[in-house]
Amino acid sequence: MARLKICLLTITIFLLSGATLFAQLPALERIEPAFWWTGMHNPVLQLIVHGDKIAERNVQLDYPGVTLKEVHKVENPNYLFVDLEIGASAKPGSMQLRFSKTGAKEIRYEYALKARDNAARAQGVTNKDLVYLIMPDRFANGDKTNDIVKGMQQTTLNRDSMYYRHGGDLQGIIDHLDYLQDLGITALWLNPVLENDQPSASYHGYAATENYRIDRRYGNNELYKKLVDELHKRGMKMIQDLVHNHIGSRHWTMLDLPSKDWVHQWPVFTRSNFREQPLFDPYAAAADKKLMTDGWFDTHMPDMNQANPYVRNYFTQSHIWWIEYAGVDGFRLDTYGYNDAAYMQEWGKAVKAEYPQLSFFGETFVHGVPNQAVFTQGNTINRGFDTDLPGVTDFQFLWAMTDLVNTKTSAQDGVAGLYNTLSNDFVYQDATRNVTFLDNHDLSRFFSVAGENIPKYKLALGCLLTTRGIPQLYYGAEILMKNFSNPDGLVREDFKGGWQGDSVNKFQPAGRTAAENEVFDYVHKLANYRKQDSVLQTGRLMQYVPEKGMYVYFRYNDHKTVMIIVNANDKEQSLVTQRFTERLQQFSHATDIITGKEQSITGTITVPALTTQVLELK
Repeated sequence: MARLKICLLTITIFLLSGATLFAQLPALERIEPAFWWTGMHNPVLQLIVHGDKIAERNVQLDYPGVTLKEVHKVENPNYLFVDLEIGASAKPGSMQLRFSKTGAKEIRYEYALKARDNAARAQGVTNKDLVYLIMPDRFANGDKTNDIVKGMQQTTLNRDSMYYRHGGDLQGIIDHLDYLQDLGITALWLNPVLENDQPSASYHGYAATENYRIDRRYGNNELYKKLVDELHKRGMKMIQDLVHNHIGSRHWTMLDLPSKDWVHQWPVFTRSNFREQPLFDPYAAAADKKLMTDGWFDTHMPDMNQANPYVRNYFTQSHIWWIEYAGVDGFRLDTYGYNDAAYMQEWGKAVKAEYPQLSFFGETFVHGVPNQAVFTQGNTINRGFDTDLPGVTDFQFLWAMTDLVNTKTSAQDGVAGLYNTLSNDFVYQDATRNVTFLDNHDLSRFFSVAGENIPKYKLALGCLLTTRGIPQLYYGAEILMKNFSNPDGLVREDFKGGWQGDSVNKFQPAGRTAAENEVFDYVHKLANYRKQDSVLQTGRLMQYVPEKGMYVYFRYNDHKTVMIIVNANDKEQSLVTQRFTERLQQFSHATDIITGKEQSITGTITVPALTTQVLELK
């Protein structure tokens, strides 16, 4: 805490003196974004210009169709914010920006305007998809040459330590796209891959030091674009993980702060209270709300001041840049509730104006359906404000599944808890846009949560892949990767076989144990059935009140009906089907999707213990 207080004080002193923490700042250090496009919906572009006392220079531009609207100066003379209007008549090409000062040599910068490439851009991720979450540093190492990059803060590679980098990269992901496609995956969500040039724990990606550059230890911008292109060739999609709330303490703007209000400043280091309730509590204290949104997430993660218009533009433009440059299909919005709500609404409108099909969902690590739903679009009660957020990470589904595999059934617990959770979907404008999951990089592996009980684990996977929403698997879930998140690094282990010289290769059946292959085959069969048939993607959902540890629901459309029976009991059960006549009246037989066996559904159905039985009705 003391060290950070000194750091903030140092930054302020440097700011007021016009100095910089850069070793030696050139006359023009950078302009971001480095290039832009013609024909955008929003014609206004704001450039952030950084250089030694650049604010002392005049800016000139002469390019057909482009107007220099305004030049903004801030507290730090090393910055200019330059507003350009790129009119409809502007053509792709190179326009020269000139920075002049009496008695000094004129600086000239060739700024590229490119033609838009709208092919397969921003398709959007929907309930038709199955998302696979990858921590890139821990999945596969496809290029040893970038394991250690000279000049970066963290230069040690140590696969035996959870806190060091392990060497996974984008090429490693590209090398295993066949595996992922065969599994039934249709979309990848990677933990952030922007450069995190931090001195420690840089592997997780949530402390960015650059907004426009892929971490060099993963590859480069061109390789990231290649990965997205390879996904699109396969009919797959890319979700980019965005962090609006904070940056890394060594972000280039932190080394030479544009203004004191670039980040939220406190007299001493002040951490967020991590409590979402003050954001909607009608009785909340203003101090609690401020602490939630303005407190820092961690000592190395400065909290962005999103009331600053330059901060807002900087982030929004960078995200639009990545869509246009790489063709990403959707965004996952990290720490959604910690952000300025008005800015996030503004951000969403700006992005959707350029890419109407783009989808995004917010991380809402909360307990309680109302606490989660309040962040989604359409929930304006008692506040008159609409977030316009289409969907969220459905933690309530996870909590219900956790109780299901660990609690004896009752009117409120076990399978009833899952039923109750879904019965509250009326509070969402569209619950099918929520991302359902059993684990991720911040949570205990669900195989461990289920007590390493394979039947319970498969039961949970069966629910995940057949209920409403956009299902997400965490890398290695299909091969029984396990551990509790104490600390988080334990659930971020390497996918064995992703590194040359690994003793086993879990990407291949021969490298997996019998139990691992059993679960892999289960996921493979159900995921591919889901991929090939719309009934489990977009079909309507009808659920019945659970009885005696048995939970029955249906997914159906005009062409097909699937009956899902969850037996949470540790003994085989006989299910009397007369109760379900509303959905069964035109059917007499069914095919078990997992076993392929046909059976009668007239009278009773025998359901094995701890099973999610998936039946296609005939």
